[in-house]
Amino acid sequence: MTNLPVPIAKIDHLLSLEKITQKDLEGLNQVERECLAKTATQTLTQLKGAERDNFLDKIDLIVPASTKNDIWEHNHSLINRAVSNYMGQNGVMPNKNTIARETGLSRQTVAKHFAAYKRHPAYTAEMEQFKFMAPNVLANVFKHALNGDIKAARLYLQMVGAANKQPANTVINEQNNYIQINNTILSQENLKQLSPEQLNQIENIIMNNG
Repeated sequence: MTNLPVPIAKIDHLLSLEKITQKDLEGLNQVERECLAKTATQTLTQLKGAERDNFLDKIDLIVPASTKNDIWEHNHSLINRAVSNYMGQNGVMPNKNTIARETGLSRQTVAKHFAAYKRHPAYTAEMEQFKFMAPNVLANVFKHALNGDIKAARLYLQMVGAANKQPANTVINEQNNYIQINNTILSQENLKQLSPEQLNQIENIIMNNG
């Protein structure tokens, strides 16, 4: 932002409006627009609850989509942290009033966030990140199984579809997971090519290891 004089009165007038529209910004130069954005950001960080909601509603028509997404992610981070902390301390899910109190958000904002969460693009991106990490989880389960962890061995065999097989008719469920042992890749396709006897040998090795 440049060091040019900024008509503060013009900015204050805009912020006093019930609803700021794009038309209201037509008479602003670049310096004034930057000042308005900075002032609005500072104001937003100082407000909580219903006052914050009202201010967001006031500036809704002039806020870029990228900024709205940043606000959503900020709310999500606050809510996620509040839920995690509360469950860690109390062992139960907090209600919306508790989440609102812990985050400084309004109960209405918390309720809307939960209601619209699965429809938000960030939800899909978050789920894709978890799917991306699935092979790493499978590999870690396999390592524990090889170290003699029976529960891990059973979980691993269930994950690759070999735990509940019939001796003469092994069924491998379709998955996209794989693990790497040194330079060897063990994928779903590899398992499909094994005979029931070979699958039995793998199971025995895992179950009897350690």
